Amino acid sequence: MSTDDLAAQQPHPVDVVVIGAGQAGLSAAYYLRKFGIAPESGFVVLDHASGPGGAWQFRWPSLTLSTVNGVHDLPGMSFAETTGTDAQQVPASVAVPHYFELYEKQFELPVHRPVHTRVVCPREERLRIETDHGVFAARGLINATGTWERPFIPHYPGADSFRGRQLHTKDYRTAAEFEGKHVVVVGGGISAIQLLDEISRVTTTTWVTRREPEFRDEPFTPDIGRAAVAMVEDRVRRGLPPGSVVSVTGLPVTPAIRAARERGVMNRLPMFSEILPNGVKWADGTAIDADVILWCTGFRSSLDHLAPLHLRGPGGGIPMTGRLATQVEADPRVHLVGYGPSSSTIGANRAGQAAARELTAYLGIGE
Repeated sequence: MSTDDLAAQQPHPVDVVVIGAGQAGLSAAYYLRKFGIAPESGFVVLDHASGPGGAWQFRWPSLTLSTVNGVHDLPGMSFAETTGTDAQQVPASVAVPHYFELYEKQFELPVHRPVHTRVVCPREERLRIETDHGVFAARGLINATGTWERPFIPHYPGADSFRGRQLHTKDYRTAAEFEGKHVVVVGGGISAIQLLDEISRVTTTTWVTRREPEFRDEPFTPDIGRAAVAMVEDRVRRGLPPGSVVSVTGLPVTPAIRAARERGVMNRLPMFSEILPNGVKWADGTAIDADVILWCTGFRSSLDHLAPLHLRGPGGGIPMTGRLATQVEADPRVHLVGYGPSSSTIGANRAGQAAARELTAYLGIGE
């Protein structure tokens, strides 16, 4: 559909549009229905993927339920009930999409896919939401687009000269493709550790991070989790870009990490300063040859389609308010879920409920 066709099209009126059908989007849709908003006529869910599963469907095959960093139940249906007795070895990219598919059917959630949301613009009392499959005029918006579509790779001098392969976590499939090559793994998060461990079993590796990683030997308690979420929530309420929860909690020392330490894999080096055609170089002149640079450097929130709403504040982030910091301070009609403190699977559930409750109350609809 062309830009001219969209401009001429009569928008379809609806109370609430939910953009994204991952954990946060499905949770919000569940609660909208629970609070008395009718599917299709009252709310719709738009998802860019061709099938259910959110970002989980795109994860690398070796990420199984035994290695994934937790999958929290969606409201009203247990994840465990949808998996078999040998589920721990099932790829997360298979198990979670299957769970989401059953969930959408069970609660008759109206997910339109594949639908790409191009832009959201203010139009007096409504928000005009332009997609490649039509236009919606919504009274409110719950944005649950996550981060998977915006992988972040920092710029370093010489990056364009590198003759080897550069890829991001998002592009990773299997360690076997790196056999016989020296791989530089960049990043200090959970995914970086998991992929470093995998790749180091088949070839040589170098691990570099911008900051010294902090490992946590003590068990992850609810108090630690709440403190971490509170710190991230404080940032978004002040309009600062959200930080990662793991930067607050530290990295849990798992049996896999202990084994990797014993194999000598966890010898972390500081960040290099330059990329050479055949490797990387540090500020002191030290250099190593490398065939691959794997950037496990995280993601940024996929919010470009909201740019016409001018939601960002002077701090570089979007100032948030509401009970769980899901409501945009500059426009109460807009809620962001899966953003900042609600980026975890358990946080996404709570955020979906809070956003649905606050938005329906603000619009004066539902029960």
